[in-house]
Amino acid sequence: MQALCLKPGQLSYCPDYPDPIPGPDEALVRVRLAGICTTDLEMVKGYIPDFHGVLGHEFVGEVVSAPDGCRHGQRVVASINVGCSTCAVCQVKGFEHCPHRQTLGIHRHDGVFADYVAIPLRNLFAVPADVPDEAAVFTEPLAAALRIREQVRLRPSAAMAVIGPGRLGLLVGQVLAVDGTAVTMLGRHPASLELPAQWGLQTALAADVPDNSFDLVVEVTGNETGFAQAIRLVRPLGTIILKSTFAGLSRLNLSKVVVSEITVIGSRCGPFAPALRLLAARTIATNALIAASFPLAEGVAAFEKAAQPGVRKVLLRP
Repeated sequence: MQALCLKPGQLSYCPDYPDPIPGPDEALVRVRLAGICTTDLEMVKGYIPDFHGVLGHEFVGEVVSAPDGCRHGQRVVASINVGCSTCAVCQVKGFEHCPHRQTLGIHRHDGVFADYVAIPLRNLFAVPADVPDEAAVFTEPLAAALRIREQVRLRPSAAMAVIGPGRLGLLVGQVLAVDGTAVTMLGRHPASLELPAQWGLQTALAADVPDNSFDLVVEVTGNETGFAQAIRLVRPLGTIILKSTFAGLSRLNLSKVVVSEITVIGSRCGPFAPALRLLAARTIATNALIAASFPLAEGVAAFEKAAQPGVRKVLLRP
């Protein structure tokens, strides 16, 4: 099959990558549409230095074969963490934190930038018939945005901000505002704020906002400067949610975190079922986030496009 492969520091198109061989509890899924995210871009920079294989984890596909037979032809999305399912962590906290886990296109498991991928049946979620592929491909990042609502109690009266109006940040902003909460999208350039303003979200240039302005700040910039801004903008006893993943180390002054007793929460993968319900209800806007679509054979060019400043979601079509 064709695939987009990563070797250390080198992304390449592989026209004859070995077909996946499903295990006894796995389905073979044909990829219909996949999305490039910031983590994929950081993988090329060395975010997980020892990863070799097929990149990608945001996708919608179609089941080609499965042990139970009843899923044949079903459109599906899939949670990205493959746990052992037997350890205490899997049993109590779920696959996301299994010490033996694999992660699609990130850690010890081929991803979805390919014609086919083999995925455990327990990871699959059926896509409602009225959700088009171009919306379903956003299920994984939307679930990640919803994870915030599982981790913290969101008071509708709280002042909230999202730093980084990009691929994930705009989904986070919509999720936080779904109950009428006032959410401010913060960016570095006026052009980056035009779309959230059209959606009715409050906007501002991060550099223009005074210190200690928000009770909750979600950092989604994908760079180390975003965390420094979050610390500056959060109020004493406030909360910072970290969503960024990037290659490299950060040098930060954490004195305010201690003195002002700031709560810092890492936030990763989230629930797929409510994400699909929101997409089916058309509560979350996604179409305007799509910047371009490339055939998989032009995947290297697609990555170059996705890495350009201001570009949001770039899609790949096997």
